[in-house]
Amino acid sequence: MALKVATRGMVPPFIVMDVMRAANEREAAGGDVLHLEVGQPGTAAPDGVLAAARRALDDHLIGYTDAMGLPGLRARIARHYAEWYGCEVDPRRVMVTTGSSAGFLLSFLAAFNPGDRVALAAPGYPAYRNILSALGVEPVLLPAEAEHRFQPTPELLDRLPAPPDGLIVASPSNPAGTMVGPNELRALVDYCEAAGIRLISDEIYHGICFDQPGVTALSLSADSVVINSFSKYFSMTGWRLGWMVLPEDLLRPVECLAQNLFISPPCLSQIAGEAAFDCGEQLDGYVAAYARNRALLLEELPKAGLDRLAPADGAFYIYADVAAVTNDSEALCRRMLAEIGIAATPGVDFDPDRGHHFVRFSFAGREADMGEAARRLQAWLPGCGG
Repeated sequence: MALKVATRGMVPPFIVMDVMRAANEREAAGGDVLHLEVGQPGTAAPDGVLAAARRALDDHLIGYTDAMGLPGLRARIARHYAEWYGCEVDPRRVMVTTGSSAGFLLSFLAAFNPGDRVALAAPGYPAYRNILSALGVEPVLLPAEAEHRFQPTPELLDRLPAPPDGLIVASPSNPAGTMVGPNELRALVDYCEAAGIRLISDEIYHGICFDQPGVTALSLSADSVVINSFSKYFSMTGWRLGWMVLPEDLLRPVECLAQNLFISPPCLSQIAGEAAFDCGEQLDGYVAAYARNRALLLEELPKAGLDRLAPADGAFYIYADVAAVTNDSEALCRRMLAEIGIAATPGVDFDPDRGHHFVRFSFAGREADMGEAARRLQAWLPGCGG
């Protein structure tokens, strides 16, 4: 008799991870790869973080911490909000997490019941909808267009037959890199408060902003959940460290869930992470490198025939409309890797209904790789035949 397999695992794959695996297999076989697929900074953790980790290995018992995280790190995160945003945050509302991924899982579990409905823009980060689906919560996709800057708006929410139970906003967004300005975020906060909608604000790309600073939902709402990460601006992806700032009503539910699901975030990463906030000069140098990569691709991709690009206000992605080349972005990305060694992510990862004519390029890597990728695309795309 066949054994039962739970249906909650039958969610779509996170396609970018499949692309990365294929790219790594190509490299292992001796092929060259330009990695424009994954949001992985091409830089190491800052020097102060590495030094703090080395000291900790010599001086600390690397054991469990409180489920909410080390008190010193929580206080330092709270201070970060005062320094960056002029926003006062009580450290007791700060929870350290095993990457932002744990923050999404914990907040979804604490805020929503099976059968609830949570709205999010499409295109958007696929793990949102896949985690929600695995938990029995219905993701409600808001089909955002370029005119909406690929972001949710009150007008898009008004098109729904009934108000959702939650709304996820990401600014800067993945994959489009677009940002929600202060007036637009205020409109969304007011809409959610009036309709009883729980707002979850994904702010993991704050710090990687090119024309305007990010706006935190904490400056506008005490009821929102704010999620951030050490992975992007702080260049610490593999350290698996993030944080949440929680409203009062979710503090104890999230703590109880974290105690049972994760015990605690990784201790060594927490100790090292506190030092990251003192590495601003080095980190801003990383952002300057992303800005150069962004400028290069925004100038060179149109020469390859890709001239319909999201503005990439922040983060390190360019979301390109490839309808002039293909209506099958997955096939295009497979050919791109096989024929010219460029790994990129098909838009269907971010928008299952309309992403077939979009591709996301990550410019988090080396500037030389961006230039070489542009040259290869300019030579290949005009004659690739889709």
